[in-house]
Amino acid sequence: MSLHAKTPADEARTGVWLVGARGSVATTVVTGCAALAAGLLPPTGLVTETPALAGSGLPPLSSLVFGGHDPASTPLAKRADELAAQGVLPHWLPAAVQGELTAADELIRPGGPLPGDDRATEELIGVFAADMREFLHTTGVARAVVVNVASTEPTPEHGAWPASSLYAAAALRAGCAYVNFTPSTGLHHPQLTAAAAVSGLPYAGRDGKTGQTLLRSVLAPMFRERALKVRAWSGTNLLGGGDGASLADPATAAAKNAGKERVLVDNLDAAPEGEVHIDDVPALGDWKTAWDHVAFEGFLGTRMVLQTIWQGCDSALAAPLVLDLVRLLARAHERGLCGPRPELGFYFKDPYGDSASLAEQYEALLAFGERLREPR
Repeated sequence: MSLHAKTPADEARTGVWLVGARGSVATTVVTGCAALAAGLLPPTGLVTETPALAGSGLPPLSSLVFGGHDPASTPLAKRADELAAQGVLPHWLPAAVQGELTAADELIRPGGPLPGDDRATEELIGVFAADMREFLHTTGVARAVVVNVASTEPTPEHGAWPASSLYAAAALRAGCAYVNFTPSTGLHHPQLTAAAAVSGLPYAGRDGKTGQTLLRSVLAPMFRERALKVRAWSGTNLLGGGDGASLADPATAAAKNAGKERVLVDNLDAAPEGEVHIDDVPALGDWKTAWDHVAFEGFLGTRMVLQTIWQGCDSALAAPLVLDLVRLLARAHERGLCGPRPELGFYFKDPYGDSASLAEQYEALLAFGERLREPR
């Protein structure tokens, strides 16, 4: 990847601006995209690479150009090495795509606000938007999608502007489609509602549905459709890494758990007893374990229990979803579609529009793919 002036040959290139660009998810996204584009590994986990969405006009993986914001200074190549050491990435992969990692790393800007930063809200938005515009100009991409994959923030108080909303506002100002893959406020800030509505840009979110909630969105409709009464649904998460550290804060964990609860409420018509607990276990690194305990009642009042264990890697679960969303929103932008995209609820815990079972959301996604096939 090189920086150059825009040429006609670059019209098909698509920019991806990652907020949290040196984190585990972003590093896995960039590394994985490079590996798939080079044919080094199969596209396991990418719904956009399945026959069901073939022919939807989505940008090829090889056309994606990465940049982003992150105050961290650890180079992407080193982060990839760290993830490989944890078993998140194949041990040989960082060296095989080092050129692509270095190229993306050169397009990462510091972002903020950093501790002690006294810049006003408007100035910060302006700086972030300028970084995004510079990315568009110097790489020559036809359009870009901004994706928030930074650590979860606590819910802001009294109309304050959290970092996620500053970046969301900057995305609108720079003319970029936007994805909030986190439970953070992002475009849901009340002062961004009007700007989003008139931006002419497509956007989607929030909070990627990758593990425990993905399973809940399948199991909860099963209980409802089989007329089984759920009496209580409790869960525990053990995780490390940046997410584990940030979710150790009760206010931040509350923002995360809201989406988990919404899936149950929407699919069971009421919130059952029980809570989700999140424990930070630094030794787990990028891996996590989630337990669910479901107490339910069957025929003649017989009381039964379902227990599940989900052991997975957050980054490897999230990265293909991020790539799917980038490709789908970029195509929507190209087609002139704007506003919230409820058709992408398949990917989120707290989507725009009505929530539904995963099967219903998948059908809506396929219908959206058909719509994207149509010429503008």
